[in-house]
Amino acid sequence: MYKELSELKDKRILVVGLGKTGVALSQLLTQHQAQVTVTDHKSKPELSAQLEQLEGLPIKFELGSHSPKIFLQQDLVVLSPGVPSNLKIFDYARSQGIKVTGEFEFVSGFIKEPIVGITGTNGKTTVARLTEAFLAASGIKAWVGGANEKPLTDYLRSEEKAQVVIAEVSSFMLEHCENFNPQNIIFTNLAENHLDRYRSMEEYINAKRKIFKNTNQATTSILNADDNAVVELARDPTVQRGRIFYFSRKQALEQQIMTIGGAVNIGDEIRVRTGPEIEVYNIKGMKMRGRHSIENIMAALLVSREHGATHAAIQGVINVFKGLPHRIEYVRKVGGVQFFNDSKATNVHAVLRALDTFEENVILIAGGKDTNLNYEPLRNLVKRKVKTLILVGEAKERVNRDLGDFSETFLIGTFEEAVLIAYQKSRIGDIVLLSPGCSSFDMFDSYEERGDYFKEIVNKFN
Repeated sequence: MYKELSELKDKRILVVGLGKTGVALSQLLTQHQAQVTVTDHKSKPELSAQLEQLEGLPIKFELGSHSPKIFLQQDLVVLSPGVPSNLKIFDYARSQGIKVTGEFEFVSGFIKEPIVGITGTNGKTTVARLTEAFLAASGIKAWVGGANEKPLTDYLRSEEKAQVVIAEVSSFMLEHCENFNPQNIIFTNLAENHLDRYRSMEEYINAKRKIFKNTNQATTSILNADDNAVVELARDPTVQRGRIFYFSRKQALEQQIMTIGGAVNIGDEIRVRTGPEIEVYNIKGMKMRGRHSIENIMAALLVSREHGATHAAIQGVINVFKGLPHRIEYVRKVGGVQFFNDSKATNVHAVLRALDTFEENVILIAGGKDTNLNYEPLRNLVKRKVKTLILVGEAKERVNRDLGDFSETFLIGTFEEAVLIAYQKSRIGDIVLLSPGCSSFDMFDSYEERGDYFKEIVNKFN
């Protein structure tokens, strides 16, 4: 694979998938004088917004289908993350000697700065932004991109220089990774997800496992000791090639973690050891909600210390960091009822964490695109905490089968109606929580659009 952007000149490269990543990649490749062709199964009218961004660039387009002929004319085929890697056309191209890779693997090979690779089912963006804040407060410039953020391609396009590149790495991105070799790996947690793309949980885990493929003695992996699936992965010989720090909220693990290095939460403190001394950080005044936020702080803290963030700077950020939009985000209080937007909760594990945050009676709005998940793990918390369950979207029947017997349950036709009924069913002291446990793509273009619409509706209540 190419190591310098200058090597792209005159190379015939096919970009598959014209979403946000495909647009950025096409712009980068033409900037460096590659011969670019773009293919997407969507039609020209469906892609008008993306095509507008590429107007005037010397790019060939094949839209509405993927023809074998166009693949055989290339030196390289690069897939956007949203494109499934197991389509027969890609196998055919490989069989004819054409190299097929993913955007993330392709672009990461050109980046010379240290990369922090953050993966896991939930928490990637919060850990990335916390790390960026810890480093910035210490005078260290970081760039954040990858899944749920700017494509990694944008770092190369901008030509700006950071001291650390922080990359959120989804399973989709890891599917193609053969040479990706981050200096630091953070694995936040591992739970059932994306079963509309993967045939089994094992296949999903195997994609995630690829982040460890090239670990060596210079790699530091930061792993969640409280997540059994992550601990199981840590036993893999590839992980053991580098140094490992664990983080935990279990006091029983303090001695073990302080011996080998890592972070542990004891009461209102986080105790950290990355060198000879033990450091203590106070979290009593932290602004983020949920016990899982402590895990995110510990992961970000450990990697930030590795890159020179100071104790004082980290403590200062912990005291003021309020979390990110759409993640157990407080919206407002109306008539004694508090509303929270957790639209980013697109899987069962995220909903478990949201419900674990609240003790009050919860009116839960859930549902969205059906991604073939099992909602049974939510039963105990729904039974204990959810006063009323409001289900909406494509997955509402599936969620109802798994959870409908454990709470007063309503199946609703529209999103707006779901929010209105949640408000009507609420009483003083209740929590109305949007935590869908599903992706948004049945009704919305993104979880952000869904969360913003929720806030818009709630802000109109008298």
